[in-house]
Amino acid sequence: MIKQDEFKEISFKEFEKYRAANKENDYLVIDVRQENEYKSGHVPGAKLIPLHRLVDRLPELESDKDLIFYCRSGVRSEMAGIMAVEDGRDAKKIYNISGGFLAYQGHSLDGFPRLRVFDGQAGDARLLYQAMELEKAAERFYEIILSFIPDEKFKEPIEQLAKAEIAHARTIYSYWKQIVENPQPFEELYGSLKGDILENGQPLAEVTTALYEKNKIAWTDIIEIALSIEIQAYDLYRTMADRQGQGGAQDAFLSIAQMEKAHMKLVVKMLGNDSV
Repeated sequence: MIKQDEFKEISFKEFEKYRAANKENDYLVIDVRQENEYKSGHVPGAKLIPLHRLVDRLPELESDKDLIFYCRSGVRSEMAGIMAVEDGRDAKKIYNISGGFLAYQGHSLDGFPRLRVFDGQAGDARLLYQAMELEKAAERFYEIILSFIPDEKFKEPIEQLAKAEIAHARTIYSYWKQIVENPQPFEELYGSLKGDILENGQPLAEVTTALYEKNKIAWTDIIEIALSIEIQAYDLYRTMADRQGQGGAQDAFLSIAQMEKAHMKLVVKMLGNDSV
């Protein structure tokens, strides 16, 4: 979970204990999935607020109540927690139910592992180079996703995400070129990058194989995968910035973390494209 937000991750078992120990008037359970998902089944008493509408509807939620978010797998609801904290809500009164509705139904979900992808002992130049590799992998991921999109109307927003990853890499490059001798031009360097490890530490090949095995993927699946990567990327860059101390690398990681946050909001906005 995003460290600086400090909202709580709980399981459905922990939520049941929480619900038994608290009065109904003390909290709100918010389902941030899409309407069709909610109609197919939801936690009793849950209020439906699709994630892409959450920012506009947060003011209608009583500020003195705990907000307990859930979605299908825990990814969209984690983003809901981030958005609520950014809106000024007390992080101590915000909960994300990990595992989501799948866990509620007794299913397990293999999520993206949060692996260490940076060498903490490396110098600034190496760290920034690694960061560009990660952005290249994310761009490649979105290019692959384009072959799975269920509707032509989703093509443009996915292409926007891919282009944004290149923009992130350019930002990192602007710092990198200042601390290396005879830096290659961006296009030449970026074209030579392998981009085989995603920002969550998972090999791109593994994700690609899983997608091809599934053969068909829903729009909400695409959003959850994208949000998972972007949330963990933000967390990763914030962590690296904290470790660096004052200097060029810290500035670079903070800058890219801010861009990742904007990227997450773009992904959330894309949920509104789903008219199903």
